[in-house]
Amino acid sequence: MFYGLLIMFIVIISYILYKGYKNTQDVAVNYTKLGNPSSHSPTIRILHVSDMHLENISITPDQLYKKISDKQVDLIALTGDFLDRKWTIPKLIPYLNILKKLQPTYGAYVVFGNHDYVLRERNFKKLKEVFHEHGFKTLQNEREMIEVNGKAVNIIGIDDFSTGRSDLVKSYQNVGEGYHLVLTHDPNIVLHMAEHRFDYLLSGHFHGGQIHWPKPYHLVKMGKLARMKMVKGLHHFRGAPFYISEGLGQTGINIRFGSQPEITYHDILLDDVVKKEAGEATIAG
Repeated sequence: MFYGLLIMFIVIISYILYKGYKNTQDVAVNYTKLGNPSSHSPTIRILHVSDMHLENISITPDQLYKKISDKQVDLIALTGDFLDRKWTIPKLIPYLNILKKLQPTYGAYVVFGNHDYVLRERNFKKLKEVFHEHGFKTLQNEREMIEVNGKAVNIIGIDDFSTGRSDLVKSYQNVGEGYHLVLTHDPNIVLHMAEHRFDYLLSGHFHGGQIHWPKPYHLVKMGKLARMKMVKGLHHFRGAPFYISEGLGQTGINIRFGSQPEITYHDILLDDVVKKEAGEATIAG
């Protein structure tokens, strides 16, 4: 009787793990559109990839390319948590080569997440060098300005909030007029940005809960947004939109339930800056 129950338990657990692993292979390609369609502002298309977690990723570089090769993109944004082991750094290179094939008009930008900072300093430096060698610009509380059909776009890279590396004053230093696009890893930073305007913010960190069943209770320790049930998709804070990617890879055990790995295209009309009205964070829609 005992051994029969044990075998049944093992079979059930094995099936659950198998199903969870299969879910990690079902990568969604999501789309968002922002801006006033009646405006005549220039448009920019951003390919957003977050939380690759190369130790636990279930999509190969070739599979990734098949999903993204048919679309022209203007800018690539990678919002952190690439890996946390030094021996995984070479595994990043084929993915960067695939992304480079897209030839984004305005380049590719990178911010780092809490897992990346697990690396020792010399290994983290190597990780940065790999990005630079492959034409990706890293931003650590830094900004870059590009011009899209005469419209200034400030790309503001805020370093990881969860590890205490965010510096808003430094990130916004010398930022001029124009559209403010913020790239960061931990979206909880938006709750501290009342004095720092953004027009759109891209982030990741939560994996959509990864195991979001029946509810992602394990995320409560990951900040106020998780407790407000803002763990994926498009939301607003003080009138400004921000997006939380569910990420492409997994952390811990390589399974997902109630969440889906994603790649996201953001089509943004670069409307003239509108002064944001103060208000509470709200879920979009």
